[in-house]
Amino acid sequence: MAKAPTTPPRPPCRLYLITPPEVADLERFAADLEAALDAGDVAALQIRLKPASDEAIRATTRRLMPIAQARGVAVILNDRPDLARELGCDGVHVGQDDASLAEARRTMGPDAMIGVTCHDSYHLAMEAAEAGADYVAFGAFFPTATKATTHRAAPELLVAWQAAMEIPCVAIGGVTAENARGLAEAGADFVAVSGAVWGHPQGPSAGVRAILAALES
Repeated sequence: MAKAPTTPPRPPCRLYLITPPEVADLERFAADLEAALDAGDVAALQIRLKPASDEAIRATTRRLMPIAQARGVAVILNDRPDLARELGCDGVHVGQDDASLAEARRTMGPDAMIGVTCHDSYHLAMEAAEAGADYVAFGAFFPTATKATTHRAAPELLVAWQAAMEIPCVAIGGVTAENARGLAEAGADFVAVSGAVWGHPQGPSAGVRAILAALES
């Protein structure tokens, strides 16, 4: 009797690191980033500076990108496909009120990684997937001090997405070592973390280790 086809196991959930919204001391933060990335597996670094001038974004990206890429970490710039292309980033992340996915793809080219914020909407995520997004981001799942949020996603959204779609999903918003495992079990391919790493009382490397321990438990 022929065996029934089996679904290959889903890859483990990975850490998607996001910078703080402001970087006051670039050299100090560069050292913190090195420590964080050396603490364990990080899939991507999103450079998200708000508010910031174009020159500040350029200076920060030029300083941080070699640190990340030397460790095999993809560098994603938030909001700005034009600067992402100019600076040689691996990709760009756009929100619903930023550049469109189509514009980002035209600017960045076919090989760039493009992610789209979809809040708590399966419908927006489906549209993004059909339009060629490389990943979709759902959230916020929990309260967060990193940015103002008006949408609250539920873990059931991740369950539904994994059941029907192959495009990876990122869970964002208030992710900590205490709640990351639940999001991974629900279906997040990546958990996006900022405050729980950069604000960890024992430093960023301890913050990364705590998140990874939760994901691996």
